[in-house]
Amino acid sequence: MTETDATPKDAELARHATKMAKKKAARDKIMAGKAGEKGLIIVHTGAGKGKSSSGFGMILRAVAHGMPCAVVQFIKGAWDTGERRLLTTHFADLCQFHAMGEGFTWETQDKARDIAAAQAGWEKAKELIRDPAIRMVLLDEINIALRYAYLDLAEVLAFLAAEKPPLTHVVLTGRNAKEELIAAADLVTEMTLIKHPFRAGIKAQAGVEF
Repeated sequence: MTETDATPKDAELARHATKMAKKKAARDKIMAGKAGEKGLIIVHTGAGKGKSSSGFGMILRAVAHGMPCAVVQFIKGAWDTGERRLLTTHFADLCQFHAMGEGFTWETQDKARDIAAAQAGWEKAKELIRDPAIRMVLLDEINIALRYAYLDLAEVLAFLAAEKPPLTHVVLTGRNAKEELIAAADLVTEMTLIKHPFRAGIKAQAGVEF
């Protein structure tokens, strides 16, 4: 086929192929310079839904790769969630699950009890993070405990900086993440609220929220 025989569609496909080839070459060049591995501090925050869901998705990825992992729940410990059922029923050999919280602070209405639960959760978290055999630790809703000063932010940051093994990933979820934590993290994602069914009078539902 000569250039004069080419249709506009053929020309468009050829331009697209050339553009994608250039993009692939540029991408390959970037990736060639990124050979290192590092245990990451990962923060999921923001007002939108999906912070814990994303964290549990990462835990399931770790499980699928045969990587030992662990979950410490700081607030939702009293909830019967799908993630908890799945991990404790089918993957207990790879994922430790510690439900340390007793609900949101307006449910317990007991600040001293909330602080004690959060601190017990943090002690368990430190034990798990220190173990180099555990490759990923999810600290679910710890940002809420930090927001209410149930845990000392400086202590948490100092521990992560000094005692987290080099290849261990730590995921911290919950809205209103502290700026100091965001600054210390390697990966930060903010979930933005656009619409939520709760505002339309629809309650939390199994399979969606828990």
